Amino acid sequence: MTEPTNADGDTSGPLAPDTGPARPRRRALTAVLGDLRAVDGALYAAVAATSTPTLDRTLRRLSHAADHSKVSLAIAAVLALSGARPRRAALVGMGAVAVASASANVLGKRLVRRARPDREAARVTVDRHVPMPASASFPSGHTASAVAFATAVGVVLPAAAVPLGALASAVGYARVHVGVHYPGDVAAGAVLGIASAAAALAAAAAPVPGVRSFRSAAPVSSPAPG
Repeated sequence: MTEPTNADGDTSGPLAPDTGPARPRRRALTAVLGDLRAVDGALYAAVAATSTPTLDRTLRRLSHAADHSKVSLAIAAVLALSGARPRRAALVGMGAVAVASASANVLGKRLVRRARPDREAARVTVDRHVPMPASASFPSGHTASAVAFATAVGVVLPAAAVPLGALASAVGYARVHVGVHYPGDVAAGAVLGIASAAAALAAAAAPVPGVRSFRSAAPVSSPAPG
């Protein structure tokens, strides 16, 4: 049986199926996402238009150094040679990097498939250029890995939290500065990095038969007398 139609042949009106509030909610969500994309693009354009010749070379080198988490690997290697607790921090940090990298590249980029920014249209100066990745733009894998490492290591080794957090922030900004990511990609990468660190820390703290977790392996100080 066909739906009742009006004289114009459509099914609107009192006899039309009741779609409820779903359609207005979808329209509102679409409008919000459109506004966020506009802000994201405007921020990207503002960074591209701001002349920073002193920073360009430094941030380009930092972006290169963060490829394949080379910076995090180098720091982890130093920590691994610095004692038991830094060694635990390095192991958990690299575990967090592995989770973040897999989540960003295997799941996030394949699900969202956001196109990379048009660096030429935004007139990003060539002094900033690094090779434009072929993968999708969202989320930023560099940022996810850097934030995951900084967060996980910072929890195990609090003295390293601030310098590693500053480094991770610089990596995230560098990816926008060189023109390969929108700020929204970096923000999403940071959130993913924090979640990945939490997962790695939880896994490291979980008891495994025959293996002591990093919490149980940590030295316990004797309570002070009286």
